[in-house]
Amino acid sequence: MIDVYAWRTTNGLRATIAMAECGLPHRVIPIDVGAGAHRSPEYLRVNPASQIPAIVDPDGPGGQPLVLAQSGAIVLYACQKSGRHIPADPAAYFHALQWCMQAASDIAGTSAAMNQVENVAPEKVPSTIDLFRKRFLRYFGIAEKQLQGRDYLAGAPSFADFMLYPNYALRRDALPQGDFPALSAWGERMAARPGVQEGMRLHTHKG
Repeated sequence: MIDVYAWRTTNGLRATIAMAECGLPHRVIPIDVGAGAHRSPEYLRVNPASQIPAIVDPDGPGGQPLVLAQSGAIVLYACQKSGRHIPADPAAYFHALQWCMQAASDIAGTSAAMNQVENVAPEKVPSTIDLFRKRFLRYFGIAEKQLQGRDYLAGAPSFADFMLYPNYALRRDALPQGDFPALSAWGERMAARPGVQEGMRLHTHKG
């Protein structure tokens, strides 16, 4: 049984979606970051960086316990451990890896920056907010082009889709309606998947 420490953030939901989609026995331990639970002594023993998500797998590689942080690493670990959602074709695998990195860096970074300048910063600077909104739309415009003629980012469902979906799901209201038809159709396909539904609900138990 893998312990998954997560909360309802894009990073946390990536981990819970991947675990559910891969069918790995796990339990979700909610870490309420708004209440500061990620800074508790108990959680710092799991992840000294005080960030979510993190996992503890008592049956890691070689049968040894594994503690792992960072959402991208956790998503890839779940897929490799289960042998699911890893493209067998080398070109498709590297396209999935490209989009995994794109979601983890450019898209997630811009989304986080938008939250900072819109909600956290004491002074709201319109030009800065507009800069990050335009960057956000540009990155999702690239995803829109990638999904034209494809059901998923690398053809079949892969770890790349699990990385991108939470950013889309939590930010889709910021996308102009009708401007991203392929991305919207992909979002509907993802939302219909039972594993995605379970992960987005942040279920606390999975046998």
